[in-house]
Amino acid sequence: MSNRPEHTKLVCQNRKARHDYHIDDRFEAGMVLTGTEVKSLRIGRANLKDAYARVRNGEMYLHQFHIGEYPFAYFNNHEPLRVRKLLMHAHEIKRLTGKIQEKGFSLIPLEVYFSKGKAKVTLALARGKKNYDKRHDIKRREGEREMDRIKKDKGRGDY
Repeated sequence: MSNRPEHTKLVCQNRKARHDYHIDDRFEAGMVLTGTEVKSLRIGRANLKDAYARVRNGEMYLHQFHIGEYPFAYFNNHEPLRVRKLLMHAHEIKRLTGKIQEKGFSLIPLEVYFSKGKAKVTLALARGKKNYDKRHDIKRREGEREMDRIKKDKGRGDY
């Protein structure tokens, strides 16, 4: 389901995003990080649960992305919830700005990973789901599971 390259190391992903949002489009962006943030990401101390991206003054920023403090840093440790700048081309940001201003669209981070030594984030242009959409998805998944279970049992040959 991911569109990230093969030679990447996944740090964390936002599994709840696929449950809460209809994902329309995906974008890759680099992140501006400090040294202790990179080290914390490499040991997996990150959480995308409530994170979102926002455009301000023609630049993209990631809010509420929690990177835990690096345990081996004695001083100059980073603030876990600071706002982090994202690196994207100006034409991509302009295009996204227009889409975000449409009713109901948000920029939600789906996953953070390292690609060729650089920290990247996959952003999704998403619309929030209503409760009935979530219930419909759950019902559909349960139906698919039941069909798979029946197919598996039918192939066994137990009479």
